[in-house]
Amino acid sequence: MEKREVRYEMLRPAQLRAEMDRAPLVFLPIAPLEYHGPHLPLGTDPINAAQCALEACRRLGKGVVMPTLYLGTERERPDWMLESLGFRKGDWVVGMDFPTATWKSHYYPEHIFGLMVASTLEMLISQGYKAIVIVNGHGAWNQLETLDRLAKHYSHTTDAAVVWKLAIVMDVSEKNLAGHADLVETSLMLHYEKEVFGGQKIVDLSALPPRSVPIRYPDFSVVDGPGFSEKPSPDRIVLTDPRDATLEKGKRIFDDTVRMYIDLAKAALKKGT
Repeated sequence: MEKREVRYEMLRPAQLRAEMDRAPLVFLPIAPLEYHGPHLPLGTDPINAAQCALEACRRLGKGVVMPTLYLGTERERPDWMLESLGFRKGDWVVGMDFPTATWKSHYYPEHIFGLMVASTLEMLISQGYKAIVIVNGHGAWNQLETLDRLAKHYSHTTDAAVVWKLAIVMDVSEKNLAGHADLVETSLMLHYEKEVFGGQKIVDLSALPPRSVPIRYPDFSVVDGPGFSEKPSPDRIVLTDPRDATLEKGKRIFDDTVRMYIDLAKAALKKGT
């Protein structure tokens, strides 16, 4: 059976109107091009956000998906986090652009990021969408806070329900799930490599050292959850090792995340219509 076309940019005006009449729902994937170590693509976050949005929309059977906004913001690391990550107080480290990074991330200043997202939301609201689900692929604190402020603002000042969540489900059976370029994100990319890109290689684990060599946070911008807290892993060694990644684990995380967005979209539709 042919999949229902849900991509906004592929639909003609009459098709968009028909979809809106069925349900005034739109998914908006957002995430930056960001350094994810030498083994993952810079598009790791937007790839994940887009695929979660598309699959949630298709499984739900209603709504459309906007083209991904390749946008993200980051800030300089505070002193306490610099120490957690294995750097010195006063070092200048922005986001995941550690001194060892071999490519710069595409971070926008927070105010520019906020303006661009706000303008997009206003356009969608003016078109008549009553439920806007932001599928956020990037976990920087200032990005999360900006999206939360915008969602609350437009949900309270317009007749639309604007909601958002980070595009990774926290699995209580896993420890330190919310890392960067670690086991979780690498597993997701292995899943997409097979299921979305038809085997086109986007993950290169050989770019990391042999399994016998521990990966420390500053080495490759690979960090587990504790690295972003005041209780880092011992010796700043990544516990959720990307070299343990499997596409089966990636599929489980993907499916859980898609179900989360389906529930979020249903709640937004109920509130906004």
